Amino acid sequence: MFGRSKFAAVALTVSLLVPVWFMVAALGVKFGLWPWRLGLGVLIVQWGPRLLIASTVIAAIALIAVLIRKPRRGWRAAVIALLIPALGLAYMGWIRSRSADIPPIHDVATDIVDPPAPSARLLALRAADDANPVLDMTAPLTAADVYQGPRFARFGDRSLGQVGQEAYPALRTLEVAVAPAVAFAAARKAAQDMGWALVSENEPGGVIEATAETFWFGFKDDVIIRVRPAVGGAGSRIDARSISRVGLSDLGANGKRIEAWLVRVSAELDG
Repeated sequence: MFGRSKFAAVALTVSLLVPVWFMVAALGVKFGLWPWRLGLGVLIVQWGPRLLIASTVIAAIALIAVLIRKPRRGWRAAVIALLIPALGLAYMGWIRSRSADIPPIHDVATDIVDPPAPSARLLALRAADDANPVLDMTAPLTAADVYQGPRFARFGDRSLGQVGQEAYPALRTLEVAVAPAVAFAAARKAAQDMGWALVSENEPGGVIEATAETFWFGFKDDVIIRVRPAVGGAGSRIDARSISRVGLSDLGANGKRIEAWLVRVSAELDG
C-alpha cells in the first residue's frame, strides 16, 4: 500500500521536474549560460520529447499500480503526474503541426521591393551576435546559402519577400493621411508600447530601429521602421521590417509582430 502510493509520489516528482528542465534550458540561453543551439536544439528539441515520453510511461505505470487494487491511495498524484507530460506532448505536437504551415524564413517586411534597410550600427550589433545575414528580399529565396536543402525546394524561384507576403498578406505599407512627423511619433509610440528596445531613431530621415527580445530564450529580432512622405506629398507611408538574429524559422513571430505593431500605429493615429 505504502509502496504504491510512494511510487505515485515519485512519478509526480519526475513529471514536475520535466517542465523545470524546459525552463532551465530556455533561461540558460537567455542568460548566456550556453548557446541557443544547445539549449533549444539539444536540450529541448532532442531531449525534451524523450523526457516527456519517459515521464508519461512512469506516470502511467504508477496510475495502473495504484488503481489495480484497493486501497487506491495516491491515484490523484498519479493522474496529475500523467497529465503534465501528456499536456507537454500535446503542446509540442501542436507546435510541430503549426510550424508545418509557416514558411521557415527569418525576415519579413511590408515593402518587399524596397524594404527598410538596417543601419551600419544595427548590422554591427547583429555581426557581434553572429546573426543571420540580411538578405536581398527580391532575390530567389533558394539563392541564399542559408536556404539550401530539400526543405526549401518547394519555394522554387519565389523571393524571400514573396514568400513572406504570401504567408502574411496583412503585411502591407500603411498609408495614412497625416504628416510624416505625426506618423513618426505614432510609429515610435507603438514600438515603445510593445516593449521594444530602441536602438536608434532619426526623425528627419524617418527611420527607427528597435530590438524585440523573447522572454524565455532571450532571442532578439531587429525591427526597422521607415516613415516617408506619401507620393504627391499628401500624407505618409509607413513601413516596417523584422529580422531574426538566430534561427531560420521564426514560427511566424516576425510576421505577427509587425501585424500587431501596424494595428497599434493605426489605433494611435485614430485616437
